[in-house]
Amino acid sequence: MKLVVALIQPYKLDDVKKALFEAKVTKMTVSPAQGCGQQAGYTEEYRGTITEINLLKKIRLDIAVNDDYVKPTVDAIIKGARTGKIGDGKIWVTSLDECIRIRTGETGADAIG
Repeated sequence: MKLVVALIQPYKLDDVKKALFEAKVTKMTVSPAQGCGQQAGYTEEYRGTITEINLLKKIRLDIAVNDDYVKPTVDAIIKGARTGKIGDGKIWVTSLDECIRIRTGETGADAIG
């Protein structure tokens, strides 16, 4: 079992969801995030004051998958999120020690589905 975490541009969420659904990955958690990477933000003038904006809006996807779904999940995220420009995002794949479905008490790969 693995946990795939991706940070993507907010406007690419629909494209990523579509690519994930095509790859038969339908279970995910989506939440707003802020951060900066290589692009390091930008400056903006508001009411005569120059402000440095270095925390940019992103979307965080958390997807728990069984081992045989890791590559299709990662490939689908890349397919949906890639623009070729700085700020496309990042994907982390980490081991998932345990997963428990609260409703049924199922554990491990059965809980992920």
